Amino acid sequence: MTEHDVADLSPRERARIIKTAVSPRPIAWISTRSPDGVDNLAPFSAYNYVSSAEPVVSFSVPAGDRADLKDTPRNVLETGEFAVNVATAALAEEMDATSATLEADENEFDFAGVERAPCETIDAPRVADAAVTMECTLYGTMTVHDRLLTLGDVRHVHVDEAVQTDGQIDATKLETVGRLGGPYYTDSDPIDLERQF
Repeated sequence: MTEHDVADLSPRERARIIKTAVSPRPIAWISTRSPDGVDNLAPFSAYNYVSSAEPVVSFSVPAGDRADLKDTPRNVLETGEFAVNVATAALAEEMDATSATLEADENEFDFAGVERAPCETIDAPRVADAAVTMECTLYGTMTVHDRLLTLGDVRHVHVDEAVQTDGQIDATKLETVGRLGGPYYTDSDPIDLERQF
């Protein structure tokens, strides 16, 4: 067994261990609209839910001055809105393409050939073919060391009938994609083990 004192590791070494050990990581494929009307779409794997009965989701990005932030968190801070589109195997290549670094006045929907649809409660687009989309309003933010943690209240949910059984989302039909360490993705094929307790 190799032992590591985190204080003795470089930031890159720490990140590699954490990003590989905490996996598979779900992917929030987040769509926003800037105050200038430019649509943005990007995947984030530092993502999860925080509360379920009163649904709140979170994602984190490198912190910095507002001008230095990526388009997505800057748009969220300036508009108070974002949509989380669930990344699935059918759209994995398009999702990956939207991780490209584009100028703030370019939009990833067009760049990656992703069709958009309007949201119901927020002024941001959603991925038209996403199996599930959660429309969110900004709950708040928190700086954790070098990361900006953003939390969103889920206000409206779109769920494709194709991933439902008896009106509920069926995990065996929702073919989600997650991130592993390094450049790797994985899918959500269930293993032959069901929760007993």
